[in-house]
Amino acid sequence: MSPRGTAGSTYMEWAKLRSAAKYNLATSGMASLPLSALGITTDQLEINSAANSYGYPPLLEAIARRYRVRRENVVSAMGTSLANYLALAAATEYGDEVLIEQPTYDPLLGIARYLGLTIQRFRRPAEQNFVIDLGDLERKLTGRTRLIVLCNLHNPSGALAPDSDLRAVAALARKAGAFVVVDEVYREMLFAAEPQTAFHLDPDRFIITNSLTKAYGLSGLRCGWVLAPAELATRMWRLHDIHAGTYSFPAEAMSVAAFEKLSQISAKAQITLEESRRLLKEFLNTRSDLDCFWPEYGTVVFPRLKTGNVDGFCDLLRSDFETAVVPGRFFECPDRFRIGVGASTESVRESLRQLSAGLDRFRSLVGAASSG
Repeated sequence: MSPRGTAGSTYMEWAKLRSAAKYNLATSGMASLPLSALGITTDQLEINSAANSYGYPPLLEAIARRYRVRRENVVSAMGTSLANYLALAAATEYGDEVLIEQPTYDPLLGIARYLGLTIQRFRRPAEQNFVIDLGDLERKLTGRTRLIVLCNLHNPSGALAPDSDLRAVAALARKAGAFVVVDEVYREMLFAAEPQTAFHLDPDRFIITNSLTKAYGLSGLRCGWVLAPAELATRMWRLHDIHAGTYSFPAEAMSVAAFEKLSQISAKAQITLEESRRLLKEFLNTRSDLDCFWPEYGTVVFPRLKTGNVDGFCDLLRSDFETAVVPGRFFECPDRFRIGVGASTESVRESLRQLSAGLDRFRSLVGAASSG
């Protein structure tokens, strides 16, 4: 187990300090919305509220209504990242075993390491379009397993796990006496009027994390939440007491306003994303140097570069074309890179042009090096 002094996420450090570029295909969320999109102004907000203790009641009620759960099953959190931390921390003790999908989102591994958990992995093979390998999962389960952890939509590939697979995961977890944490932040990109959640498949087994961040361009609100069995939800509130005390009331009040306008926000985001995905698919269809699974939903794809070093390609792309994608090493796949198309359509169009030019240049350099 790694010491806490080395805890962190190499991906998040890169994303915060090195991902910015003129042509940015490294971000996985939709473009940020302005305050005006919520239909409120700052003079309508207060700094404090007597009702803001274990969550702001109107916000908890809005989350519970949207996902058709009881309020006692809802815990608010500052983004999906904190929601994931609370979920893993509440459901485990030091030294417990967790089964985490591979490849996965790097901060999930960072949380598990920080909590002193014993990490085992189950496969989502690229050659099978990143589906959950249920056989591998069953083989890896032991009497010490306390959590199974996955993302749906999968990060980094965008693959959607069907309910049949999730039910199978829950059945295995039940047999082992484990819980299942599902990060559903990208599942919001199905833009359903009544969004589905794995929580309803087995409310005693599933712990769901989510937020308004990725699908709706509302990262600045830090509005995240957990759906969990009531006993675990209570434990999460107590854990939050020793980490952050109370929440930011202005952010919670604005989040309530966001929920009230979510249908309008979703409609606009869906139109933008459909066009950007069309452009992305056209781009991929022109690239014989990439091998890529096409997900049905979401902002990301995770292609394999058939020839050459991905890190070298990413460096060239940034230095010569002012373009950023996410190197696959951050997702345990050094021969791949992640492309995100949540920005405005015009930005995506021009960024894909730059990416195409970068791939052409890189291919010629690799070819020249091979022939030389």
